[in-house]
Amino acid sequence: MNNIAIVIAAACIAAASNVRAADTTAAQKKHVLLDLSSETLIDAASARSVVGDAIPASVWKLYPPRKWGFFSQVSGGFTADKICVVTARVMLAPLTVTNGIIMRPEERAMAFDAKPNATQEECKAIARAKLQEATEAVVSGLVRR
Repeated sequence: MNNIAIVIAAACIAAASNVRAADTTAAQKKHVLLDLSSETLIDAASARSVVGDAIPASVWKLYPPRKWGFFSQVSGGFTADKICVVTARVMLAPLTVTNGIIMRPEERAMAFDAKPNATQEECKAIARAKLQEATEAVVSGLVRR
């Protein structure tokens, strides 16, 4: 009889962990991560990935995704002197009923960089790094890691 109880308990635990994993995945898909970046520096899917990966679950507990969203923008490019210039902005702002961002940010950050004689790939890498830096700055202003 004890073996049956152990098997049933193990099955319940396994089922509960699968449900919890599905709930977590579903919750991640509901996060509003809007991006208006320059496609020459970073594509929208990559930008959303960089921002989304840098936001811990504790942020979403304090700022529920049904009420709050993140907005990111990477802009810049090459000057006439072949200098790669990058500006990355990230902000957490309240959402409208239709998941639009209300421009009253709770927290925001910007990161800048410039590199002379950079290649296109180096400039893209700088853009990713600056977006990561700006996102981490916003998150650090919201929660302790």
